[in-house]
Order: sequence, then C-alpha cells, then structure tokens
Amino acid sequence: MPSDYENDELVFLDEESHTELERDHDQVWKILVVDDDEEIHTVTRLALSDLILHNKPLEFHHAYSGAEARACIEEHGRDLAMILLDVVMESDDAGFQVVKYLRDEAKLMEPRIILRTGQPGFAPEEDVIKNYDINDYKTKTELTRSKLLTSVISSLRSYQQIMTINQSRLGLQKIISSSANLLEEHSIKGFCEGIVTQISSLIGLDAEGLVCAKAGTVLDKSDDGVYILGAAGAYASFINEPINHLSNVEIRDAINRCLKIKTHLFESTYTVLYLNGSGYEAAVFLSTTHEMNEMDKGLLEVFLSSISVGYENVYLFHELRNAAFKDWLTRLPNRTQFINVLNNMVPEAGQKNSVALVDINHFSDINDGLGQELGNELLKSVADRLRTCFPESIEVARIGADVYGIAGNTEQVNEARINDVFQDAFKAGDYTLPINVKIGLCEHSGEALKGTTLLKRANIALNLAKRSLSDNFAFFAPEVEEETAGRINLIRKLRTDFTDRKLELWFQPQVDLATERVVGMEGLLRWPDGSGGYIPPGVFVPLAEYSGLIVDIGQWVLEESCRRLAELDKQGYADLRIAVNVSIPQFRDKLFVEKVLRALETNDCEPERLELEITESVVMDEPQIVIDALTRLKSHGVAIAIDDFGTGFSSMSYLQKFPLDRLKVDRSFVSDIRPGQSAFIAETIVTLGAKLGLSTIAEGVETREQANYMIKLGCDEAQGYLFAKPMPFDALISFLSNYQK
Repeated sequence: MPSDYENDELVFLDEESHTELERDHDQVWKILVVDDDEEIHTVTRLALSDLILHNKPLEFHHAYSGAEARACIEEHGRDLAMILLDVVMESDDAGFQVVKYLRDEAKLMEPRIILRTGQPGFAPEEDVIKNYDINDYKTKTELTRSKLLTSVISSLRSYQQIMTINQSRLGLQKIISSSANLLEEHSIKGFCEGIVTQISSLIGLDAEGLVCAKAGTVLDKSDDGVYILGAAGAYASFINEPINHLSNVEIRDAINRCLKIKTHLFESTYTVLYLNGSGYEAAVFLSTTHEMNEMDKGLLEVFLSSISVGYENVYLFHELRNAAFKDWLTRLPNRTQFINVLNNMVPEAGQKNSVALVDINHFSDINDGLGQELGNELLKSVADRLRTCFPESIEVARIGADVYGIAGNTEQVNEARINDVFQDAFKAGDYTLPINVKIGLCEHSGEALKGTTLLKRANIALNLAKRSLSDNFAFFAPEVEEETAGRINLIRKLRTDFTDRKLELWFQPQVDLATERVVGMEGLLRWPDGSGGYIPPGVFVPLAEYSGLIVDIGQWVLEESCRRLAELDKQGYADLRIAVNVSIPQFRDKLFVEKVLRALETNDCEPERLELEITESVVMDEPQIVIDALTRLKSHGVAIAIDDFGTGFSSMSYLQKFPLDRLKVDRSFVSDIRPGQSAFIAETIVTLGAKLGLSTIAEGVETREQANYMIKLGCDEAQGYLFAKPMPFDALISFLSNYQK
C-alpha cells in the first residue's frame, strides 16, 4: 500500500464527521463483493474492515460467480448499499450480466456499483455505464486502499442520498395518496404515516415514529383518550390503539406532555412535534439520535404549517364520511354503508349468510308518550345491545328510524338468536322498557346479488312478519317478490292507462220492483286489459287505493257521471239518477265537497240525480269526517246510499247519524233466496230501512224468484242480471229506448 494513504484517510475522516445523515450504531452498510479470485475478497475486507461511515460499519457479502451474485441479490437485494463487481469471471461479460439482472430484472435502482477488472482491455462501453447507473470503473491494479476508500465512501454517500430522496418521495406519496382518497376507511392512517415518513426524510432520520391525537370520533371510539392514528417503523403495529398500550413510558409521557403544553419538545433521544389545524391537534413523536439544530427546526416549522392544513382536511373529510356512512345517533353503520357491506358479503364454503331487518313494535307510541329524547335513548340502548350480543364478524346497522339491519353467518343471524337479544327490558333514561320486535329474514347462499336486492328481500319478509298474527318473524319467499313485482307493474300500468284516458265508465240499470221501469243506474268502473278483456275491479280498485290513485280516479268518475247525466237529459231521460261509489281517501280530501258541487254545476245537473254510495267500511273508518262531508252534500240535495249493507257490522248509533236516502241489500243476502227457504238477513234489512224511512234496493237479483221474494218483503228497487248487465253508455241509451217503451 502507498505510504501516504494516511493523508487520504484524514481527508475522509473529515467527511465522516459530517452529521447530516447520522444513523443508529446498530445499522450497517451491506456491501456485496463479487469476484472469482478469493484473494480479492480477502484484500477488500482488510482494506475496508475498519471503515465506519455515519456511525455505521460495513457488512460484507461474497459471491464468486455471476450466478452466485444473482442469488445473493435475490436474497439481500433490498438491503444492499453497493456492489464491488468483477467484470470478467466465468465469462467475459459475467459482470455486465449481473448489472443487467440487478437493474432490469430485480428492478433495484438504489445499490451503487463499482466495476473492477484485472484486464483493462475489457473496459465497459460508455453506454453500459450510462444505461445501468454505474458509479465507477477501476482496474484492480490502480484501486489502492486510499482510492478504494474514496470510491466506497463516495458510493455510499450517493446511495444514502438516493435513499433519502426515495424516503422523501415515499412520504409525499403517502400524504398525496391519502389526501386524494380521504373518504377511504384508512386515510387517517395513510396520511399520518406519510407525516412521519416525510418529516424523517427532511431531517435525515429513518422513518421511525408515530402520530397521536384525541381522535375518538375518527376511530369510532367513545372515550376521550389519546390514540395512535398512524405510525412507521417499529410502532406500526400500534395503529388505532390507545397510547397506553405502548410499553415505553417515556414515549407516552412525552406525547401527553406535548398535547398538554401545546408546543414542540426537542430532546437528545426524541422529538415531539405539536400539530394544530383549526383545533384539530396531534403530537408527532420521532426517535432521534441527537437534538435537532436550528436549521432543522426551522425547516420543520415550515413543513408543519403546510401539513396542518392537510391534517385538518383529513379530519373534516372523516367527519363527512361519518355523516355519509354512519348513523348520527347510534354510531352504527347507516343504510348506505349496510348496503356496501351486503354488496361484498360472500358466504364461506358450505355455509350460508342471512340478512335480517328488526323493527321495534309501536315505537311511535314511546316517542309520543315519553318524548323523543327518551326514544333516542332507547334506540341507542338497542344498538349497544345488538353490537354487544353479536360478534364483530356480524354487521349491525341502523337502517331507518326504528329498524336495524343484521348481516352475517346464518348460525348467528337467525330468528331465535335475535329474539334472545330482546328477552330482557332495555334501559332508557330513568325507564326500563320491555319491547317487542318484528323480524324479516333473507338467506344468502352465495348467488351474485346486489346489496339493494338483499335488503329489499329482507324488507319483504319484514312486511310479511308485520302481517302475521302467529309469529314475529318471517322468511323471504320468491313468490312473494313476484307477487309484489306484479302488483307494482299493475299499478304502473293503471296510472299510465288512467292518464291516457283508457278507463271506461259503464252503467247497470236499477229498476222499480213494482213497475220494473228503470229509475237509475250505478256507474261502474271498467279497465280494459288491451287484449279484448277487462281487469276485474276487485283486482285494480285495492291497488288504486293503495297507490293513492283512487282520489283522481274517483274524481274522474264523478265528473264523468255528471257529464252523462247531462247527456241523458238531452236524450229525454231527465228523471233518471246515477249512483257513484266513494272511497275513504276521497273523503279525506278537504276539497271533496267542493269538487262534487263543482262537477254538478259545470254540467248543470240537479244534485238529487247524483247518488253517492258509501260502504260500511268507509262509514266505520273515520265516521266523523264522512258524516260532516255527507251532511254538507245532503244540504245541497245530493242523495246518499249505503252500499253492501249488512256486511260491515256497522254501529246502529252511527247509522242514525248519517243523512241517508237508501240502503242497498248486498248480493250475498239476495243469493240466499231459494224456493222454500227464507232470507232472514235480507228481510231484516228491508224492515230496518222501512223503520228508518229509507228506501231499499236489492243487488244481484238474477232470478224471478228472487225478485218476487224481495217484492213480498217490501223492497223498493233492484239491480241485477235479471234486468240488465253493466254496459257502456251508448249501449245504455239503446237499452233505455227499448226497455222503457
């Protein structure tokens, strides 16, 4: 070795004293020596054995061929700082092949490469050095110890600078990525990990630290403790855990002190930075090997002032996410999040999952009787028990006001398990309240179904359970869904056809039993099915009432009846009346009376010729509303009749309060009339009508025997197939012209 190497060494000792990139003593620089000459390995180790750069010694790995070098790279490549590589080994370009493998296949761009060759004629081409990022090329004869030290230190410093840049880039990437995906579940974790990584790279430390804050709402915690939001290095396993779970008392105390005094702490072994963005505060703990200088502190101040805005945004967006996916009262997932869970719910092999909806019976009574605040306490109490009674693998959510969703393995999500939850009373404020529930269940065996479909099926089952008189639960059945879909399609078609004026009003004549002359007609709604037939009123009238369309249809029937009365006048039948059925939704319309009177006035009809028929069920539903409306209409001369009398078990006291003109004997009682038999109920109704001063009309008279019997009872009028079937208006005019002659 040259005698002046000590001077070279002194130069590099000065470089070594630079503390910009100091590291912990337990870390090493891993160097791979690749050469087919054992002596080169030995000399290299001797020349570099005492080198400590930035408080880190060298650790040697050895390979004696290109193949061994590739194997070593495969095992240690991520940790290698540099490679001392022989160009010519088992082949003239073996070293070049190792370089290509490192850069092109292993994709390792950080390790530095120094090429060495004992044969100067095998110098690499210029493009090889440029394309494969090779630091240096030396012949073995010129690579003295001093020059070797120079090359190694220079390469290690280059490697360290590259790693620092990469670490900084990684920190920024984490921050940018988490900021761009703030609505994702783990954005707080990613953002805070990015803070640790970026700060560490700024001041030349390994990414080793954690970010802590009082973040119960962000992490869905109910307490006010300090939690670890994000971490890097050895602390990463503590993310989302309380700070008290850390065994290192010094770290816990330092973080708590920082949050308490709201300022940075700079110590020789650690630094705690105080982060504050519009009241959202955090403490960033970093392990250090020395106290920071003023330049580093200034740099951190600038960085923290910028990052605090992002930290505030992370909090705000998490609050927004909670508003979108969490129920504000119970902190359970809401309907939207529950559907997201159902979208991804896949049963394990050989098992089934179930979705259940649980509805609290008569919850509105609790709200009305005890107050909404206590009702809210009850909802929270139910949520807490559901969450406690089911394992974490089972999803529990609040779907609506008093409806909870439960999803997971059928062994846990079933009617027995859910009913067990509600066996004991619930604590709400100062009250202990027993509650009952209805449960709708839908099994999911693995077929590809959307979350909305599963929720819809569970809701169908819940509606079945609500209608059940024997059980408080029901299971979804495909035929129920088909029936429901058919009903919805029929409602849609009814609405479309009514808008397009495809509904028809037919008329069935009513006759005086004594003379059999036509005295009036009943207006009957008909709905063509588009194929030459008609959809029965027993099918579409309940659908019209269910959908609320009955009010508009009923008004059209009233107006059409008045219009037909005006046409009857023109045809010379001014003494005939038309009877029209009225439903309870029409009575609930505050403008119902005005609409009836307007229809009469518009068509210049006498009110006495319009008769409104109401069923007993309408009478008993909301009697006072009906009485008030009919009384007003009666004062204007409109006739009133009770349809299907005797089928609704109406109260006789209410019967006396209605301003009635006529009782209609239901067809079921008329059909009881047979030769040699008496029809006691029909007789009673006719007698009652006579006692009350009301006329009576028999429906469904189909035989002469029935007509004669009703005449003997004293019944005034009749309608039925014996006299005429329902018919369109044009056919009615022809019928009247022939029948009345």
